[in-house]
Amino acid sequence: MIELDASGWALLGCAAVIVGASKTMLPGAATLAVALFAAVLPARESTAALLILLIVGDLFAIWMYRKTVDWTILRRLIWPVIIGVAVGTVFLGAASDGAVRRVIGVILLALLGFTLWRRRRARTVQEREPKPGRLAGYGFGSLGGFTTMVANAGGPVMSMYLLAMRLPVTTFLGTTAYFFFTVNVSKIPFHIGLGLLNWEVFLISATLIPMVVVAAFIGRWFAGRISQKLFERLVLVLTAVGAVNLLL
Repeated sequence: MIELDASGWALLGCAAVIVGASKTMLPGAATLAVALFAAVLPARESTAALLILLIVGDLFAIWMYRKTVDWTILRRLIWPVIIGVAVGTVFLGAASDGAVRRVIGVILLALLGFTLWRRRRARTVQEREPKPGRLAGYGFGSLGGFTTMVANAGGPVMSMYLLAMRLPVTTFLGTTAYFFFTVNVSKIPFHIGLGLLNWEVFLISATLIPMVVVAAFIGRWFAGRISQKLFERLVLVLTAVGAVNLLL
C-alpha cells in the first residue's frame, strides 16, 4: 500500500501543475515532475503514476495546437522511437532505480552540451546553425523513446532535436504534443505488464488530473505571448536543471 501524507500530496500537486504547464508552454519542464514523483512514490511506480498525467496533458496540448504540427518530422521519428521504447522496456525491467536516473541524466547533459557546442560553432564561423540531418533524427528518436520509457524523461531529448530544427513556438508545441501522446499511450501495456500501473497508482493520478488541466490552460495563455528567443533559452535551462535533478 502507498501511503501519502499532506506534504507528499503537496509535492505531487506541484508536479501535476508542472506537467500541465510543460505540455502547453515549456517542453522539458516535466523532468522536474519526474524528480518530484520519484521523491514521494517508489521510483518505478512513480513512472506509471506520472504517465497518466502526461497523457492527460498531451490530450489538452493536442486540442490547443492541433493546427500547428510538422508531420514530416513525426513520420521520420516513428521507427526510431519504437526501437528506443523496446530497448527501454528491457532496461527498465533489469536496472535499479538509481541506474535509471543516472543513465538518463548523463544522456541529457551530453545532448545539452552537444546542442550548445553546435550553436557556438555556428556563431564562430558566422553561419546559421545547420538543421540536424536524417541520421541525427534517427538518433534523437531512439534516445527519446528510450528515455521516455524508463523515466518519462523524453521531453528534454526531443526538445533538443526540435530546437535544432528551428520550429516556431506553436509548431514546436504542436509537434511535441502529437509525438508524446502517441508514445505515452503505447507505453501503457508495458507498464501494466511490468506490474507498475495498478488500480492504486491510477487512483493517485486521477486525484491530480484537475491540476494538470488548470495548468495546461494557463500555459497556453503564456505560450501565445512568449518570444522565440526566451522560449529557446528556457528550454535549454530546464533541460539542464532536469538532467542535474536526475543525477542527484
